[in-house]
Amino acid sequence: MPRLPLTTSYWPADTTQPILDTTVGGVLRTAAERAPDQLALTEGEAEPARRRQWRYADLFAAAERAARRLAERFEPGEPVAVWAGNCPEWVQLEFAAGLAGLTLVPVNPAYQADELAYVLRHSRARGLFLAGEHRGRPLPPVLDQVRDRLPDLREVIPLAAWNQFCDTETGGRLPHVDPGSVAQILYTSGTTGRPKAAVLTHRGLTNNARLAASAMGWQAGEAGVNPMPLFHIAGCGLLTLGLAQITGHHVLMPQFTPGRQLELMETYRSAVLGGVPTMLAAVLSHPTLARWDLSGLRCAVAGGAPVPPSLVRQVEERFGIPFVITFAQTESSCSITATRPGDAAPDRRHTVGRPLPQTEVKITAVGRAEPVPPGTVGEICTRGYLVMRGYADDPQATVAAIDTSGWLHTGDLGSMDARGYVRVAGRLKEMIIRGGENIYPREIEAVLLTHPAVADAAVVGVADRFWGEVVGAAIRPVPDAAPPSEADLAEFCRRQLAPFKVPARWVLLGSFPLTSTGKVRKDQLSELLAGSADRPAQPVAQ
Repeated sequence: MPRLPLTTSYWPADTTQPILDTTVGGVLRTAAERAPDQLALTEGEAEPARRRQWRYADLFAAAERAARRLAERFEPGEPVAVWAGNCPEWVQLEFAAGLAGLTLVPVNPAYQADELAYVLRHSRARGLFLAGEHRGRPLPPVLDQVRDRLPDLREVIPLAAWNQFCDTETGGRLPHVDPGSVAQILYTSGTTGRPKAAVLTHRGLTNNARLAASAMGWQAGEAGVNPMPLFHIAGCGLLTLGLAQITGHHVLMPQFTPGRQLELMETYRSAVLGGVPTMLAAVLSHPTLARWDLSGLRCAVAGGAPVPPSLVRQVEERFGIPFVITFAQTESSCSITATRPGDAAPDRRHTVGRPLPQTEVKITAVGRAEPVPPGTVGEICTRGYLVMRGYADDPQATVAAIDTSGWLHTGDLGSMDARGYVRVAGRLKEMIIRGGENIYPREIEAVLLTHPAVADAAVVGVADRFWGEVVGAAIRPVPDAAPPSEADLAEFCRRQLAPFKVPARWVLLGSFPLTSTGKVRKDQLSELLAGSADRPAQPVAQ
């Protein structure tokens, strides 16, 4: 632990817990040796009779069979993509690719043809495992549209034929897998432009999942329901690899629905209520919530998007469990900081906690290297085993993200107090510059979320001829209540914010546009608010 109180916004790595030389396949092998008869994986299908299950010995045996077939058809290090929704075969493939020393390339199953072609071509995927359909949309015809644009793709294997693929008496020899070698290439879920390809190592993924699970207090043998998509770093990283390393029971949802998550949590005595904030809010407001026995829950976990303090309070009061928030990025193998179950309520609700073990964190002025004083907003940077190798085939973006001293510049704005607790102010690219004033959307969103008629709020910058940018706010009103007026919302903000921070543009929506992982598409909201900006915003008295 660093010496407290901190005199600058710098947290040196806490080395009391070691970094282990582990690999994705190796952690499953260890789990099978330690707890062969422990339930490892359950398929959370709607019909209980159709739910397949694997104990750790069985799951490792299945992954090892698949790994030998992969080793027979692909060379170590070659990229193999998976294009499918959540299913047990996806999990087996993740571990099998790890055992065979291949690079797994998860692909969002919601992608359209051009998006699919971009990821497969950019990653130079040699093989593709794909589902027959995703949410009613056949996937093979989409691939057929772009197949001639993928010269590196040698093999396409339907996941429907997974058992036939694995069931063979022959197979290649499994190589030694270096913990420092590449395990996965994950494409970021950015809301603008082409996604960037973060290159992640076995050591980074496995240690980050283990240290995060430990910080959150997960215990051996506990069940965890996983509603996150497996192509997301939280789904294939924190949850899949974290549960494996505590020999936990991974209950995999094919796709998120709040009613299904409630049923699975009761049936399997889930210790963890997890998901992005929109998922947890949906669970909390589900009409059948009161009928389920959720007494097995020990904590709630969320990250990947801003977590409103009001949501933390509601979950903690409703279930009587602590809420853990993790600040995470794909580029950092997932978690950088996390609150702990034993933290004080204000810290659990208003911060993203302190850095995980073996993780350096500092807050710097944008474009500078020196940490700023405690409590000062700047860019959140991290360094250590967790940082990606870089962006695949994008040296310019890599240099912009990772400086010569090895610090990953997250692009997130935040502050660190003298105890090391971090608060996130928003994305650097989302910072609004109005007439030279820097405005952080998170601060305004936090105020709006305390309005009794506001269920959700998203604040964005909107181009303006006079100010350069003005503040725009999209509001989702509380259902079945009178919607607030723009004048009421503006006056509410004026009582708590400096005048230049008060939104000048407003829009009320029934729902927000979201990415497939539950992040608000702020680029679309900005465009929507700009459409109402045919008159310049009136100057506000400073």
